[in-house]
Amino acid sequence: MIIDWISQDYIPHITASLTDPQKRVSIGYLFAAFIITIVWIIFVRKETFCAGLVCELKKIFGLSVIWSKSSRADYKLFFINRALLILLSPFLIARLTVATALFFYLKELLPSGSGIFSDCPIWIASLSYTLFLFLFDDFSRFAVHLSLHKIPFLWVFHKTHHSAETLTPFTVFRAHPVESVIFSLRGTIVQSITVSLFLFLFGTSVDLLTIYGTSVFLFVFNTTGANLRHSHVPISYGDVLEKIFISPAQHQLHHSSAKRHHDKNFGVVLSVWDNWAKTLHYSKGEKTLSFGIESEFNRNIHSLFSLYVRPFQEIINYRNINAETKTREKNVIYKKIT
Repeated sequence: MIIDWISQDYIPHITASLTDPQKRVSIGYLFAAFIITIVWIIFVRKETFCAGLVCELKKIFGLSVIWSKSSRADYKLFFINRALLILLSPFLIARLTVATALFFYLKELLPSGSGIFSDCPIWIASLSYTLFLFLFDDFSRFAVHLSLHKIPFLWVFHKTHHSAETLTPFTVFRAHPVESVIFSLRGTIVQSITVSLFLFLFGTSVDLLTIYGTSVFLFVFNTTGANLRHSHVPISYGDVLEKIFISPAQHQLHHSSAKRHHDKNFGVVLSVWDNWAKTLHYSKGEKTLSFGIESEFNRNIHSLFSLYVRPFQEIINYRNINAETKTREKNVIYKKIT
C-alpha cells in the first residue's frame, strides 16, 4: 500500500514540480533564470566572459549556497511537505464544490444579472477572465503575506520561511505546513470566486489565455526571473518599474535581516499593493544583504524539529506567559481592593 502510494501519488507530484509549466521551479523556468543571470553578470556587472563570469557564478550557484545547511533544509521541506499536502488534500475543500455553491448563490441573489455579458465575443470574455484572475490572485497573495507578518499567531509559522540564510529557488518551498494550508485555502477561495462570477456573468464556461497550459501572465512572470527572487542575484528594475513590479532585488530585501527592511515588499508580481500600503521599498542603493531572522533558537534553526515543531512550542509558551501575566494583574488588583 505504501509502495503504491509512493509510486502513484508521491513521485508523480515530485516530478510534476520539476516539469509542469504551472510550477515555478519547473526545469524550463530554472534554465531561463540561469540565462538571465549570465546576461546580468556580463552586461550589468560587466564581468569578462571567462574568469569574471565563473567567479560570479560561484558566488551565486557555488556549493556554499546550494549545499549550505540552510539550502539542505529547503530541500528536506520540499520532499516532506509534498507528502504532507498529498495526505491533507482529501480534507481540504474542493474548488469545484465552492465554485458551484457560489454560482447558485449568485443566481438566487441576482437572477436578473445571470448571463448579462453572454453576447460578448469569447476573446473579450477570456481576456477579462485571465486579467481578473491574475489581479485577484496577486492581491490575495499580498494580503495573506501581509497578514502572515502582522498577526503574531501567523508570524510564528511564517518565520519558518524567513529563517533561510541562503536563498535558492527551492526556498519557495521552505514553508510550515500550516502556512501551506493557508495558501491552499487562499487559492481555493480566489479561483472559486473567479470561476463562479464569470460563469454567472457570461453564461458559459470561460477559458484562460494560456501558454503551455499556464496562464499567460504566470508564464511571463516565471520566464522573466521569478526564481531569482529567492537567489543571490540582485536584479533591480529601477525606481520607475519597481513602482509597478516587484523585482528579484526587492524580494531579497524582504528577506533581509536588517531592521530597515522588515515588513517591506510583500507583493509577488505587482508592487502597486505595497505602494498603497506604504510598505514599498526600492532596491536602489542597497548593497550586500544578510538573510535570516534573529532567534533564541538560531543554533538549530535549520533542524526539522525547529522548522516543524518550534512554532507550536512558541504559541504554547506565548499563551502560558499571557496567562501568568493576567494572573499577576488580577492578584495586584485584588490586593489593591482588599
